[in-house]
Amino acid sequence: MAAVQVSEAEKVYIIHGVRDDLRLDGRGCEDYRHMEIETDVVSNTDGSAKISLGHTDVLVGVKAEIGKPKAMVPDEGYLEFFVDCSANATPEFEGRGGEELGVELSNTLCKVFNNRHSVDLRSLCICPGENCWVLYVDVLLLQCDGNLFDAISIAIKAALFNTRIPKVHISEDEEGVKEIELSDDPYDCMRLNVENVPCIVTLCKIGHRHVVDATLQEKACSVASLLISVTHRGTVTCVRKMGGGSLDPESIFEMTEAGKRVGKALHVPLMELLQKEESLGKKRQKVGFLG
Repeated sequence: MAAVQVSEAEKVYIIHGVRDDLRLDGRGCEDYRHMEIETDVVSNTDGSAKISLGHTDVLVGVKAEIGKPKAMVPDEGYLEFFVDCSANATPEFEGRGGEELGVELSNTLCKVFNNRHSVDLRSLCICPGENCWVLYVDVLLLQCDGNLFDAISIAIKAALFNTRIPKVHISEDEEGVKEIELSDDPYDCMRLNVENVPCIVTLCKIGHRHVVDATLQEKACSVASLLISVTHRGTVTCVRKMGGGSLDPESIFEMTEAGKRVGKALHVPLMELLQKEESLGKKRQKVGFLG
């Protein structure tokens, strides 16, 4: 993750502000920065979304391809994640700098999203044991100003909502050989139910309190972070501790409760925004760099 140096005076100022529920940009401890979301922004994908969270920009594209189901779950499809940390996002990603972070992000995203509790993987099955849909989720970090996990998770949920998978028609000849035909009608497609797709809430411990959506300056003052994925019902599906410092049991409990509260509150306006944007169709205004 990109590191930012803060002076001791700045650190004390930030810690004291957080203690009084007032951050440098005027937010409270559980407030997100301004967020802009666009869907259907990349033409050669089956679903895409771009999110701007403060000065963190993330682009997600989803491509659906027919593959072979995994032996352990022959009646399910699956998701594959790849995260590209653009060298333009921060100088720390130049050379091999972004590779380790990319792998770490991909592995975490796989744990959070690639399970039947988050996505109806059985709906991605075409022929049990033979064919299934594989969703390749490509994440591009365009600009980094902290809180990557949250921004990426929201962009993934938006891109999966936007994803349209062609309907499959299976025919069989006299010898029993199956042939798969894909519908070329863009309206004859399958949509994913993203209701249970979680959002990630990252809480950073600063002093004796914690904040959500930390900036890079706040991250530099944090001893440790707790990453929590939360469904629309407030159910925690994954918890991961980040950073070199330690967290006491009381802090973990308080941060988990805050993460559940914030995460649950995030889903309703997100889904309302996605449905509203889709209802506008071609009339919607494009505000991003791809507009």
